[in-house]
Amino acid sequence: MRAMVRVVVAAGLAAVLTVTAAIAFVRTPEASRPDASATGQAPSSSVLLLPAPGAGSLEASISSLQERLRVRPGDSRGFAALGLAYVAQARVSGDPSWYPMAQEALAESLRLNAEANVDALLGIGALALARHDFERALEHGRAAAELDPYGADAYGVVGDALVELGRYDEAFEAFQTMVDMRPDLASYARVSYARELLGDVPGAVDAMELAFGAAGTPSDRAWTAYRLGELAFGSGDVRTAAGWYERGRHLDPTYASNLAGLAKVAWARGNTELAIRRYEQVVARYPSAEFVIALGDLYRTAGRDDLAASQGDVVRAMHDLAVANGVNVDLELALFDADHGDPVSALGAAEAEWERRHSVHVADALAWALYANGRYEKAAAYAERALELGTRDALFLFHAGMIRLELGDDAGARRALRDALEIDPNFSILHSATAAHVLAELEADG
Repeated sequence: MRAMVRVVVAAGLAAVLTVTAAIAFVRTPEASRPDASATGQAPSSSVLLLPAPGAGSLEASISSLQERLRVRPGDSRGFAALGLAYVAQARVSGDPSWYPMAQEALAESLRLNAEANVDALLGIGALALARHDFERALEHGRAAAELDPYGADAYGVVGDALVELGRYDEAFEAFQTMVDMRPDLASYARVSYARELLGDVPGAVDAMELAFGAAGTPSDRAWTAYRLGELAFGSGDVRTAAGWYERGRHLDPTYASNLAGLAKVAWARGNTELAIRRYEQVVARYPSAEFVIALGDLYRTAGRDDLAASQGDVVRAMHDLAVANGVNVDLELALFDADHGDPVSALGAAEAEWERRHSVHVADALAWALYANGRYEKAAAYAERALELGTRDALFLFHAGMIRLELGDDAGARRALRDALEIDPNFSILHSATAAHVLAELEADG
């Protein structure tokens, strides 16, 4: 049982820890491992969710733990493992109703062992990350690190929370500690995300390829292949992206994200009908809000307004379910509402999230919500904050360009829109065509 508990704790943490912005590097004691500096100053070769265990193995682990705890109800480590497994199950299924069960199991673990219970503290931190309660995640991650200063996972929880709070310098220090302790798939993935956030996409690819090499299971490799596909797609390299998505799909056909990637590839290649069919298959298996929104946007571009509206209803129902189970979705709601015709709600959600944390992603969402409400001067200030780390995100740049356009800064708008389309001409089902059209008009006038 003790061995199984250790396995479930490790798998659960791998499933639910968020890989977010981190500047970190892996120091190489010998020539056996390449340096992985995320700062871009050292050789490049070293946010975000790590791969979850397969659904079947996870369900088996949950059943086994539940049975064990019926026999041994005083097993604090068993309850901690069960809580983490529930969080992982929410991740695998897309069903947030597992979170209250996770909370109950982790609370019972702490009740049974209130002292030196690192597993429960890590579990509560991971649950808080999943629910977007980053202050709570930080509190419990730090408590776990104090009890076990050599446990890399605690620094992962701390760093992830700090990054989401926009406290980058502190986050970078926590991730530095983590990768120094344990360079592995999780560490390489964090380095990759850091480099991507800082605008070093080739370095991000190098790091994620190391993560692919370090992945120990087909599901891990399928997740890493998806991330490599996303890096390629986000750089405008549709062919390479398609290759990685296909590879990931063959590695683990149950991991729906790679099929979603192939749906996006079909759209980029002009085959909207194939893209719709693929997204329909994805959301039937894994109803992630991201994929439901993409399907709705495709319906709208194809003139199927009734189906698009029904997908919007699904997204709102999913958000309501998430909130009912303790998940904060203000960031997601702000972007969705700004894009889909509810600017007042978008701004309320974005402002509420900015009160909680000052990350570049929240700055971008607030900028776009302000734009949707016609408050262009203030929007421009937040758009600049969104780009302050040097992130080469085409959507950030599109938002900035449209804001500059409304301010009468045609040169600034032209520059931002050109950069967005050069980075990724297929950055958004909703906005790519708009960006190309507006840029063409600006260049014709200029």
